[in-house]
Order: sequence, then C-alpha cells, then structure tokens
Amino acid sequence: MIPVTKPYLPPKRDYQKYVSDVWKRNWFTNSGPLVSDFELRLKKYLNLDHMLFVSNGTIAIQMAIKALGITKKVITTPFSYVATTSSLVWEGCTPVYADIDPLTFNIDPKKVEKLIDKDTEAILATHCFGNPCDIEGIDKVAKKHGLKVIYDAAHCFGTEFNGKSVFHYGDISTTSFHATKLFHTVEGGAVFTRDPDLLKRMFRFRNFGHAGPANFDGVGINAKNSELHAAMGLVNLQYADQILERRKKQYQLYDSLLKRLNKSSQKTVEKGNSNFSYYPVVLPSESSMLRMKKALESSEIYPRRYFYPSLSSLSYLSASQPTPISDDISSRILCLPIYHALTEAEQKLIARILLRTQKY
Repeated sequence: MIPVTKPYLPPKRDYQKYVSDVWKRNWFTNSGPLVSDFELRLKKYLNLDHMLFVSNGTIAIQMAIKALGITKKVITTPFSYVATTSSLVWEGCTPVYADIDPLTFNIDPKKVEKLIDKDTEAILATHCFGNPCDIEGIDKVAKKHGLKVIYDAAHCFGTEFNGKSVFHYGDISTTSFHATKLFHTVEGGAVFTRDPDLLKRMFRFRNFGHAGPANFDGVGINAKNSELHAAMGLVNLQYADQILERRKKQYQLYDSLLKRLNKSSQKTVEKGNSNFSYYPVVLPSESSMLRMKKALESSEIYPRRYFYPSLSSLSYLSASQPTPISDDISSRILCLPIYHALTEAEQKLIARILLRTQKY
C-alpha cells in the first residue's frame, strides 16, 4: 500500500538517547529542558528571534487570534484545512472568504480589499502546500486599512520569501509539527512573532495565564508541549536539510514523469521558494480526477482530495461569500503520495497508472 503520506522516521537510537535522559530527569512536561533547547535550536536554524513551541497548529492559530484581540470579522481563505476556519469560529470571530489566485492557490489580496468593512479586524492567510502567499500584496492591504495579519503556515517548514523564512512575516505566524508534516514532532506546532510583547502574552496563554506560581495575568489555556515531543523535534532537526533536499528531488521527479499528463500545477510567487511538501495536480474535470483517483486506489495507492470541499461550503457557517475559483480547484485537485520513504520505483508506478488512465 502507498498512502498519501507517511511520517519521517529518524534513527530510533537517536530518539532513544533523548528519551533515556528524560527518564533519568523524570521531567516530562511544564517547560522542560528539551522544550527550551528545541526552541533555541529551531530559532537558530530558521534565523528567527522569537517563537514558542505549543501543543499543535490549531492551538497556535487560536492563541494568535486571542493575542491580537481579534473578535469580529476576519478575511480568510476558503482553500485550506478546516482548522483555519474552525479556529476563527471557535474564538467567536466571523470568517469572511476572499477567493484565491488560480495559479498559486493562495488568497488573492485584490479580492481581500474588496471585502473590507468597518467590522474587519484581520486577515488570516494560508501559505497553501508550503507555497508562499503574495506577502507584499497582503501587507500593503493590511497597512492601508489598519488590519492585523496572521499567517497559517502549517505546511511551511523550510519555505522562504525574499530570502527569509515565511515564519518571519505577519503580526503572528503559526505552523504545525504534526506527524504528517515535512518536519514533525509527532504532535506539535509553534507561534512566531517579531513583537516581544506579543510573545510575552502568548507565553502566558500557553500555561494557563501563569505570571508566577500564584499569579495569573488574564485567561490562559494549556498549550504546552512535552519533553517527548521536543525530543522528536531535536532529532528530526538534525536531518532537516536532508529531508528538504529529498522532498525537492521527489517533486522534480514527478514533474519529469508527468510532463505528458493533462494537468495544471501550483505556481510559486516571485521572491518565494516552496518547500515542495505536497504534490498537487489539478485535472481537467472532476470526473477525470475521480477516474484517476479510482485507478490509483485499485492498485492500493491512496492520493487525497486536498483541500476538498472548499471551506466556504461548511455547514456551520450562517452565510458565505461566493468563491468560484476555490470551488472549481477543490473539485479537480488531487495530491499525489509524497513522503521521505517513497521510492523512485513507486513514483514511476504512480506516473504510469495516471498516464495510462488518461488515455481512456
């Protein structure tokens, strides 16, 4: 069986060494030494000043919303995982959908500006599939209208814009270190900001609002992560460059193998560098996509309709804006299997099935 993804597995002995030390200390959570070490090493690797390691990427978005004091309308993308929208709704905000650019699959700043009204407080944009948004366009709109910017950068370990990690941009940027991500800590996520005051606020949010053993500075939540998850992060960080390089080569191999496939692919914005974390193809029609998907599944190969459906169709939203581009792409897109252990032979098999199916 070939699934759409598998977690990267580092050498077991490397992880066991860290775990053995955790056992000796008997310190498993509550800002242990491995969590602190992981944060320091990751900041150095990414060349960033401020970050917090948290329990998952969804909590990271919720903390960002709370830290910025956002309570009203937020313009966001309909083409993302459901956590982008559900975090807004969970925090009592109203998501307003701006349609996406048909080439990058990211939110279109021109469409964002048309939706701004007196109740709009922020933009929440996703760097889809590790492909950077039009950061300069979003920044221009946000500054013009006095809006906060949060980036859902869940897919973006290793992604850059203008020579810097995409985590550098926005008022707050968030990411996921879930096991399915290119870089992972099994479960986990992070918040990034250049503002030290925002960092302090989120630091307290992460641990129930504690400002001391018996002092609470406002409401908080349990967003801490454990020593065992930090250990996985520290081990995987040693192999990060290898992971990124292999993923790029796998992406390029698909490009070569699928030149004759009738499809369109995601484009990267000027000044942006993708991390090649996913391999999406947009097929000519939903019926052709379903035919390709069925052909792969009959050989126990499991791609994913990612992202489907468009979030503007979510049943728990009272009203939504038309998003015809997102609706169209979400109906025709298919993400092919791609993960560190995927072999060249398996990629060639996938390509043969797709090209053979295209003929019928």
